[in-house]
Amino acid sequence: MLILIFLPVMGITWLIDRDAGKYATGRQFRRLGSWMVKVNPAWTLKVSGTMPSDMRKPYIVVGNHQSLADIPLVSVLPWDMKWVGKASLFSLPIVGWMLQMANDIPVHRESRRSRAQVMIDVKDRLQKHISVMIMPEGTRSMDGTVGDFNDGGFKLALKLGIPILPLALDGAFDALPRDGWKFGAGSLIRLHVFDPISTESWEGSGTELRDHVRAQIIQHIADWRAVSPEQVDGLAK
Repeated sequence: MLILIFLPVMGITWLIDRDAGKYATGRQFRRLGSWMVKVNPAWTLKVSGTMPSDMRKPYIVVGNHQSLADIPLVSVLPWDMKWVGKASLFSLPIVGWMLQMANDIPVHRESRRSRAQVMIDVKDRLQKHISVMIMPEGTRSMDGTVGDFNDGGFKLALKLGIPILPLALDGAFDALPRDGWKFGAGSLIRLHVFDPISTESWEGSGTELRDHVRAQIIQHIADWRAVSPEQVDGLAK
């Protein structure tokens, strides 16, 4: 029902949105995700951290990927960011149209040419003063742990001098399990926004930056769960 309400709103916004990056149109799409969280009685979301003061300062936002629920959950944050997502989603009726209107970025993960185009598209959005959301695991967690991170987005951030904004998300794996569409009852979900990491003062490589951010996210989730980082790190098993 919410999708049917927001589709014409997005369509009208898209027609009048003169911003080169379709910022206002993207915000309408994120509001849909935010409302999906608000009206879901099975989910309780707690957000922590400091929000960026300038919503048009571009970041490469990176976070762990637990569930399809991650998309609406991250959409509660009060600024637009263009998502890098599976190209197949952009072909879906209604939702695919909304992704295209929002100026999000499709990727065919099996295609090297597509992955190269993604880097061009990410640079384009950043130059239009819009953040880009990347989940460097590339796929949802199989068991709620944090998997391997691709370093492409981190290398691009260093090349362009764009700061990294890490996010940690936990509870989404149980809120909407990988093997179905049944919401987890009484699910507590936590979302934390870390302080930005300046790439201009970073002295290491993109791979080292990737490892630093991944360790930061793992440690935060481990603290939430009151377990050791090794129990959260999917590569430690």
